[in-house]
Amino acid sequence: MEVKTSLLDNMIGVGDMVLLEPLSEDSFLENLRNRFDHNEIYTYIGSVVISVNPYRSLPIFTPEKVEEYRNRNFYELSPHIYALADEAYRSLRDQDKDQCILITGESGAGKTEASKLVMSYVAAVCGKGQEVNKVKEQLLQSNPVLEAFGNAKTVRNDNSSRFGKYMDIEFDFKGDPLGGVISNYLLEKSRVVKQPRGERNFHIFYQLLSGASEDTLKKLKLGRDFSKYNYLSLDSATVNGLDDAANFRTVRNAMQIVGFMEDEVQSVLELVAAVLKLGNIEFKPESRCNGFDESRVKDKNDLKEMCELLGIEQSVLERAFSYRTVEAKMEKVSTTLNVAQAYYARDALAKNLYSRLFSWLVTRINESIKAQAKTRHKVMGVLDIYGFEIFEDNSFEQFIINYCNEKLQQIFIELTLREEQEEYVREGIEWTNIEYFNNAIICDLIENNQNGILAMLDEECLRPGTVTDDTFLDKLNTVCAEHQHFESRLSKNSKFLTDHSLPHSCFRIQHYAGKVLYRVEGFVDKNNDLLYRDLSQAMYKANHSLIKQLFPEGNPAKVNLKRPPTAGFQFKASVGTLMRNLQTKNPNYIRCIKPNDKKAAHIFTESLVRHQVRYLGLMENVRVRRAGYAFRQPYEPCLERYKMLCKQTWPHWRGPAREGVEVLMADLQVPAEELSYGRSKIFIRNPRTLFFLEERRRQCLQDLATLIQKIYRGWKCRTQFLLLKKSQVVVAAWYRRFAKRCRNLCRNSIKTSARKLLRELKYQKRCEEAVTTIAAFWHGTQARMELRRLKQEARNKHAVTVIWAYWQGTKARRELKRLKEEARRKHAVAVIWAFWQGLKVRREYRKFFRANAGRKIYDFTIQRIMQKYFLGLKKNMPSMSPIDKNWPARPYLFLDGAHRELRRIFHHWRCKKYRSQFTEEKKAVYEEKLEASEIFKDKKALYPSSVSQPFKGDYLEISKNPKYQKLHSAVDEKVLLADVVNKINRANGKGAARIFLLTKNSFVLADQKTGQVKASVPLPDLTSVSVSTQSDGFFALKLKEGSASAAKGDFLLSSEHLIEIITKLHRTGGTSADREQLNIDISDEFLVQFKQDKVCVKFIQGGPKNGNSVSCKRKNNRLLEVSVPTTA
Repeated sequence: MEVKTSLLDNMIGVGDMVLLEPLSEDSFLENLRNRFDHNEIYTYIGSVVISVNPYRSLPIFTPEKVEEYRNRNFYELSPHIYALADEAYRSLRDQDKDQCILITGESGAGKTEASKLVMSYVAAVCGKGQEVNKVKEQLLQSNPVLEAFGNAKTVRNDNSSRFGKYMDIEFDFKGDPLGGVISNYLLEKSRVVKQPRGERNFHIFYQLLSGASEDTLKKLKLGRDFSKYNYLSLDSATVNGLDDAANFRTVRNAMQIVGFMEDEVQSVLELVAAVLKLGNIEFKPESRCNGFDESRVKDKNDLKEMCELLGIEQSVLERAFSYRTVEAKMEKVSTTLNVAQAYYARDALAKNLYSRLFSWLVTRINESIKAQAKTRHKVMGVLDIYGFEIFEDNSFEQFIINYCNEKLQQIFIELTLREEQEEYVREGIEWTNIEYFNNAIICDLIENNQNGILAMLDEECLRPGTVTDDTFLDKLNTVCAEHQHFESRLSKNSKFLTDHSLPHSCFRIQHYAGKVLYRVEGFVDKNNDLLYRDLSQAMYKANHSLIKQLFPEGNPAKVNLKRPPTAGFQFKASVGTLMRNLQTKNPNYIRCIKPNDKKAAHIFTESLVRHQVRYLGLMENVRVRRAGYAFRQPYEPCLERYKMLCKQTWPHWRGPAREGVEVLMADLQVPAEELSYGRSKIFIRNPRTLFFLEERRRQCLQDLATLIQKIYRGWKCRTQFLLLKKSQVVVAAWYRRFAKRCRNLCRNSIKTSARKLLRELKYQKRCEEAVTTIAAFWHGTQARMELRRLKQEARNKHAVTVIWAYWQGTKARRELKRLKEEARRKHAVAVIWAFWQGLKVRREYRKFFRANAGRKIYDFTIQRIMQKYFLGLKKNMPSMSPIDKNWPARPYLFLDGAHRELRRIFHHWRCKKYRSQFTEEKKAVYEEKLEASEIFKDKKALYPSSVSQPFKGDYLEISKNPKYQKLHSAVDEKVLLADVVNKINRANGKGAARIFLLTKNSFVLADQKTGQVKASVPLPDLTSVSVSTQSDGFFALKLKEGSASAAKGDFLLSSEHLIEIITKLHRTGGTSADREQLNIDISDEFLVQFKQDKVCVKFIQGGPKNGNSVSCKRKNNRLLEVSVPTTA
């Protein structure tokens, strides 16, 4: 019987790349493009599935498709991921072979979706039952949880997995799932603190802020505004087609299904909120007496809220951000952290907190989904891990990812060749050695315990002394110089030492997928991945239920002075465990390819796909597969498919299938070197032979179809003719007999029949009329009875309504009458009571009435009103602050004048009280502030920010600091102001640090490091000061022409305390009677005299590319341009 379907039937392009002829990279890509254009996204390389991401929904993942591929041979239908999943599941269930499915590809290629499709297919085809369905639901619902905490939006993919995942699904002997175990690899925790432009942080942060209820956010001390959190990028905060609020509800539901308790979910959300709060903690420098800076927290509100969330004492965590304790044997040394080190410690804590939380989530999920039975399980592993990465800037992350892919490629080649060899031995065919590139030498270059790159990196991280990325590169150049797959500027394998494609700080490795250039910057820090012990101990002291589990090394009772293992060592160990696990299972491969960078359907970018084909090693896979025999097939299907090509085997072969195939191939004159006959299969060496057989079969099928059509049409025509002929004879005989009988009967009975028929028709008509009349009468009777019933019902309803209305009216009138009577009685009582009260009052006061009684009553009333007014004023007296404009409202119009006068007197009195509290120093400070306001208010943008800052004067503590003792002794007068300023160089616009001292009679500029006096200018020689209107700190001190101080020209300086310096200069000049008032020029463009030349200083608004700092650049000999950032 002919096989109904096959991989070779109705094929678009070539479904199996092993059969591609001719085989080249261009033909490989053209075949992929052809199939992609026809919505064929899956292609085989032997048993390997190539999956091209369509970026749209296709109708090929329906329940009908699941049933179509269920229990079917791998090559029986067109290529599909369901075919591979079914093959793996049936091998596990029927042959008791543990399976693993390896899914690789770059970000956006569809690896996560492929793993979901595999798991959903296995869940659909395995057994049913309440317990089985619960296990399947938990396994499937673990994906949304891990995606929320481990996936993020990147420029390549809106749902990119930022970690590697391997899941072992365990089955019983019937093939029903019992549970699973998940392993995670290398979470990209650096994304927590910094994201590239156009990308987002992990999904859970945005889902929490968008989807959590107001009550939940209040408990977590969070708000919905993304811009409030420094760790969240704002340019891609919202993603089209991604509903963060709905996804948050999905994650909460998935966590409940997997088995998380409500308090565990709350603890996880508290840690996520703590990470957001941690990113908002900022630091400021604080000078110490030893001249070093110490970090201090700027705004402690976020620190306080974070400590409340985690149950940590605020002082403990604040100290951990300012000091670091180093333990060596029996000694402890505490050192201060500067601002940069404090920010490093903050980010390191955030990364460790999130990555440990993610590892705890994986462990918690494993506890819920692990198999409960103790019997032996069958296992199917699904590996979803990063593909080979070649970027413009490759660092430590790309290095270890590519190392993992080298190991996967090595195991792929080994297992593929082993499978080929086992099949040849099983079929009794001589094994021929297959030439292929063995990448074991590259793996050894990276992982060798003695002189491998990872070993040298660990050794460099652990050795004492100064360790930098450059010293690590020097060590690589020394040890790996002669390795054929390692290149650097100093290695012997580089083409020449001046190769500009190979920078000094880089090295290159020849991977199986091509050469990759790695930049060593950051290798040492990323491999160390240090978290200060003070922070670990601070975390361990938390009262939070989860924090102690995440930071066990912080336990003071278990202090371990041994350094923790490096990131490279841990990853190498994880990869080794993974490889040993995979080698015990039968592998199945899915290679995912991204067709374009636009994430759009129907676009196939050949250069991008070519790049992926190279680094996935697909051409290498095809060549290894084709090195032996390109095609193999059991004898029975082969004979069934091609038996029509030989007269001896068509239409039925009576002997064994192998003999029939041998006769068939001999009749077709296929060369013997193209074929090999195994015990159960025929092996075809070259795809051309297979295509020759297919072409002959297609021609033969056309000839057979033509022959069948010809025979069928002839048979159909003959049968139709004989049937018509027989029918004509029968019809003619019956007609002749019927005509004869009719003629005899007609003459005898035509009259009788007519009269009988007439009587029957009349009787039938009378019966029909009687029936109609009876029915009409009956229907009329029924209608009248119904009408009477409806009328009676209507009358009853109307009567009830009338009675009810009358009763309600009666009740209402009675109630109204009662209320009116009650009101009249109350009114009468009130009137009588008023008359009685008036009578009593008149009797009481009648004895007091005289001729002047009205005047006395008036005076008494006025006195009482005034008393009440003053008591009310005393009770509602405003505060003693002079700026408080509140005053009680005037109760009576005749008090208007007194009310205003009292307000004026009170204001003058409290101002006097406020002034009496000032000391002479405080009064001088306020006078300086007042003078600064008169000079700069509404004229310079920097002024508002200086209002809240007190004028300190001596910022350097020059009289106390021993560093400046020599300089202080050189100045005879009292120092009014001492600060560090930048002297601007006209040649390049850069600043040199100088100490600025101001006394009553002069100002001095000295070198900051040596304290040597560079210039001393008497104040009478200072004519004016020029500043801009913007928020910069630049100012020009213009000297009197012809004076001795003006020999070198004017001074162009910049300072953070510009407002205070100019105010003190103006005030010092104004207090002396023999000096002219100092002129302050505020303009965005002014001239400065440098020796003999005048230079224009111009201030402009800077763009976003200039950053947040003021920059000064020289445009030409006559122009200095100062770029000031735009203030929000």
